This record gives sequence, structure tokens and C-alpha cells, in this order.
Amino acid sequence: MPSPPPDATQGDTGATTLAVLLIGPAGAGKTSVAKYWAEHRRVPTAHISLDDVREWVRSGFADPQTGWNDHSEAQYRLARRTCGFAARNFLANGISCILDDAVFPDRPVVGLGGWKRHVGPGLLPVVLLPGLEIVLERNAQRSGNRRLTDEEVARIHGRMAGWYGSGLPIIDNSGYDVPTTARVLDDVLARAIASPPQW
Repeated sequence: MPSPPPDATQGDTGATTLAVLLIGPAGAGKTSVAKYWAEHRRVPTAHISLDDVREWVRSGFADPQTGWNDHSEAQYRLARRTCGFAARNFLANGISCILDDAVFPDRPVVGLGGWKRHVGPGLLPVVLLPGLEIVLERNAQRSGNRRLTDEEVARIHGRMAGWYGSGLPIIDNSGYDVPTTARVLDDVLARAIASPPQW
């Protein structure tokens, strides 16, 4: 397992109340990293997963894998607003939060703009983008409606490449395990707090 990049500052955000948005394709490890990072901070931190909130809908769940339509779009928007409300509530009570979502760079108003409106201007977005082979391998280990076809994974991963050049911090966690990725995330966030990215 490689060590974190040499420019990592070994930042410590453990005493800071933060709102973080972890972006990446299916299989990037967003949920695992977000959960681990939240569990290992010195201050209270909540993990809010958009997919988990979307799946609260039991009867009438509109699965985007069967075709993105008005129902899946409406449920996605509702889940994002619900996550945003939860995040604001946690933050107002001194609890940090990390949200995870597959936000696409070619839809910035819907994606990042929506999250910024729902959570607030202090939201810190970070992109988790391992190589395609890694994403395909991780996706193959998933089950149920979380597992996508290889073609869909490749398409999503290709769209995510648009984040390069966006100014947002990007972590290629291809060779990192979850704890290492969480440490690198903390370093990236420490730098983002010191010099917030423009987005």
C-alpha cells in the first residue's frame, strides 16, 4: 500500500466543525471513506449518505438504473434536500457532517449548486476518483441496486474526469486503503480550510 502523497501536510481537522461533500463515481469508495472519516474524528461527526436517504422510499422507489425519469429525478431532489436539511441541523448543533454523492461536473448548477444551496456556503467539496479498473473491481463486489453494469460504471467514470481542471481537490485513491484515504482527505480538507477552493 503506497503512503500518502509527499505534499500531504498531515493536517488535523479534528477540532473543526465542517461540512464536507465527497464526490465520486460508483465504486470510488465514497461511503466507506466517509463513514471511516466520520468515525475517527475527535469532534462529533455525522455521515449522511444520499443513497441511503433515497432508499428510505420503499414502495414506489424509482431506481435510476431502470432509466432516469421524472420519478427518479424527483426522488433524487427530495433526498438531496433531506440530506441538506439534516446537514444544516447537525451543523447548527455543533456536529460536523460528511455527505457523499455522485455529482457530475457537466451539471454544476444541479449538482454542486444544489448542494451549496441546501447545506450552505461553507460546504467543502472533494472529489474521490480512482482509476477505472479499481472502480470496476469495487463495483463487482457490490450487490443489489448498488451494483451497476460495467458499461454504466465506465460511462460515469468518464463523466467524472471532467472534475480535473475544475479547481476542486481530487484524491486518486487507487492504491490507498480506507484509513489511508481518510488521512489524505483530512490533509486535503486542512488545506481547503486554509485556502478555500473557488466553486
